[in-house]
Amino acid sequence: MEKYKNVTVLDHPLIRHKLAIIRSKDTDTKQFREIIKELAMLMAYESFKEVPTQVIEVETPLEKTTQTVVKENSIAIVPILRAGLGMVDGILSLFPAAKVGHIGLCRNEETLEPEEYYCKLPPNIEEKVVMVIDPMLATGGSAVDAINKLKERGCKKIKFLSIIAAPQGVDKVAKAHPDVEIYVSTLDRTLNEHGYILPGLGDAGDRIFGTK
Repeated sequence: MEKYKNVTVLDHPLIRHKLAIIRSKDTDTKQFREIIKELAMLMAYESFKEVPTQVIEVETPLEKTTQTVVKENSIAIVPILRAGLGMVDGILSLFPAAKVGHIGLCRNEETLEPEEYYCKLPPNIEEKVVMVIDPMLATGGSAVDAINKLKERGCKKIKFLSIIAAPQGVDKVAKAHPDVEIYVSTLDRTLNEHGYILPGLGDAGDRIFGTK
């Protein structure tokens, strides 16, 4: 895989520890769901070091002072359905006022290309920093398509967060959208013939929602 200026691998001991848990086939739905939430929170913390801010006046028990806070109505979270839903609560724990949109894309099992079935975005999303989230970045088709839809709505500041990525997916998204900041927790080896990440963790949606 090529090296891209817009791709960051968040190599942190705590992230690696949590990845080991969700990779295991013996991890049950409850624990898997909890760890996905925790990883999303850690990733959001790392990827938003340059969050939009504003200065407000605060009165302490002793005196008035100024304090920097996250700018109101400046952030939107857009999970790619359905697996992206598992990351939403972790990010909302850091940005509870963030607006949440949804883009529904399913993968055609023959072509491996994404097909849209739902799209609902917050008003004025073009004015916000948009965080597109999906636990797995496999072929990259869904991520590219989701970002395309946001750009069609006028969004200019977009970040993409994925817990586990394959080189093929990173290549596709980074080349298609060099202006989008891409953050992944780990970069796995490759894809198998069915488009699943190896070693990966199986189907993230099924494991989050207990549907298999």
